[in-house]
Amino acid sequence: MSPDREPVKKPTPPPTQGGPGMGPAMMRGGEKAKDFKGTFRKLLKHLKGYRIAILIVMIFAACSAVFSILGPKIMGNITTSLFEGIMNKVQGKGSGIDFDAIGKTMLFLIGLYGFSAFLSYIQGWIMSGVSMKISYRFRKDLSQKINRLPLKYFDQTTQGEVLSRITNDVDTVSQTLNQSLSQMISSVASVIGVMVMMFSISWQLTVVALLILPLSMVLIRFVVKASQKYFQQQQAFLGHVNGHVEEMFGAHIVVKAFNGEEQSVSTFGELNQKLYTSAWKSQFLSGMMMPIMVFVGNIGYVIISILGGWFAVRKIITVGDIQAFIQYIRTFTQPIAQIANIANIFQQTAAAAERVFAFLEEAEETPETQNPTILTEVAGHVEFRHVRFGYTPEKTVIQDFSSEIQPGQHIAIVGPTGAGKTTLVKLLMRFYELDAGEILLDGHNIKTFSRNHLRDHFGMVLQDTWLYNASIMENIRYGRLNATDEEVIEAAKAAHVDSFVHALPEGYQMVLNEETTNISQGQKQLITIARAILSDPKILIFDEATSSVDTRTEVQVQKAMENLMKSRTSFIIAHRLSTIRDADLILVMNHGDIVEQGTHLQLLKQNGFYADLYRSQFEKPLVDNGNGTATAI
Repeated sequence: MSPDREPVKKPTPPPTQGGPGMGPAMMRGGEKAKDFKGTFRKLLKHLKGYRIAILIVMIFAACSAVFSILGPKIMGNITTSLFEGIMNKVQGKGSGIDFDAIGKTMLFLIGLYGFSAFLSYIQGWIMSGVSMKISYRFRKDLSQKINRLPLKYFDQTTQGEVLSRITNDVDTVSQTLNQSLSQMISSVASVIGVMVMMFSISWQLTVVALLILPLSMVLIRFVVKASQKYFQQQQAFLGHVNGHVEEMFGAHIVVKAFNGEEQSVSTFGELNQKLYTSAWKSQFLSGMMMPIMVFVGNIGYVIISILGGWFAVRKIITVGDIQAFIQYIRTFTQPIAQIANIANIFQQTAAAAERVFAFLEEAEETPETQNPTILTEVAGHVEFRHVRFGYTPEKTVIQDFSSEIQPGQHIAIVGPTGAGKTTLVKLLMRFYELDAGEILLDGHNIKTFSRNHLRDHFGMVLQDTWLYNASIMENIRYGRLNATDEEVIEAAKAAHVDSFVHALPEGYQMVLNEETTNISQGQKQLITIARAILSDPKILIFDEATSSVDTRTEVQVQKAMENLMKSRTSFIIAHRLSTIRDADLILVMNHGDIVEQGTHLQLLKQNGFYADLYRSQFEKPLVDNGNGTATAI
């Protein structure tokens, strides 16, 4: 990240947690999509290739629900047969219970339930495959998109935000497709099917049952509204607790050094208490959901039982129909609750999908040229012509920059923080596009190169060393992936890595931990130099490569840099002016412009901006020797 520009920081949203009862999505006040319909239209486009599979899932889910619904009616017929058989036996009318007919009906019922379960299994298997393929496609598209986005996007967006879209948001969409879509179909089919069966048994009892239903909806709505704010608070305080714990453990040594344990524990206690208060209220209220549903269901159960018994006595319906109707009324509220829950899940899924699509629709880097320039040999002649650039239109960082660097020259770029030093080399590698002017490499505008081909000719060693969780050998090999072990070791020797690597456990095969804290800062810097040597670039960029190492290590880094810079055009950004005295040309930048340029001695003799910078570091006045040199006294 450029020291010349402070990135815009955005808070990473805390992870979501759900409560019991009717499901996490219904109970928490999650983020909702700004354009629900538009987002779902885009999602449906992504599902076009799976239309047949999704149609099969819909048919199987509906059939599975319908076959399950037929069960209580058939069970009611069996109950009626048993009741009538017993009554006939008691009254001496007929032969009693027809066990053969009941047995056949039972076998048919078992087969019906088995077939329903089989259909449910098949649709679940198909939908799991579809949802995983969708997730795979989303993650693939997101991964490819990341490589096409300009650095400007990552300057304005936190890493956590990007990772959240690739992981959490994609997982949310995947889980909804895998579980909620088929469940929604089953629930709708169940509600319709149950109502049809209830009306077929008794329209009077059905009307009574439907009149009771609004009571449960009113109570549920009241509980949801009351608990929603506590779930929102729970998520906010959970994020605060997680952030505090991560911050304290990340800076544990500093906390210990300044005796901050008591303050840390006190802050954690306050945050934890707030989390506890909001969490128990949200969990308590959400836990009331099922008792309320059971209570209302029992009221309906009592009313239906009394009214059904009266109908049975009057022979309006049979005893078996009463049993079937009671089973239907007991299961009627469940799919309704599921539909309400899934409807809310769809809202949050739309929000997650909207974030994914927004990322995929971000403005990309300018397209590559159709006929790119390809240079087999690069001399390293670089020219800046009236370069103008700003990270934002209203703030220009580099005003009007022009300079010419000959092949093999070592160019030092110095200046105060924010002068545009790092920005300059980022423009050279086309990490950003110019607002005006042009940059030439061996006489060719860098815009005529493909980005990959252009960057093949550059090697970078930055102040912030980037090493990954692999062996030292593989970290060096990252500079040229097809390099042999012998070539890696030769590069390591040139960078003075070989001098310390044998003292480490397992030598070149020692695996760096995730934070790369098992080697020193200076050793990390030497490894990055070895990586640059292995890549064998024609143009080198050193961005504060020695600023974070001790004096003794700096000598080793300087020697490694000298080995690397031989016969190569080099750009050296440095705050320590003592490290760039031997540069062929020093560019002094201030407020985006070159205010001075020349050799170290020439600039000291001018007694201008560079001389002021030099004196500010060494605090010694300069005396002109009269022969083109100056001496610090």
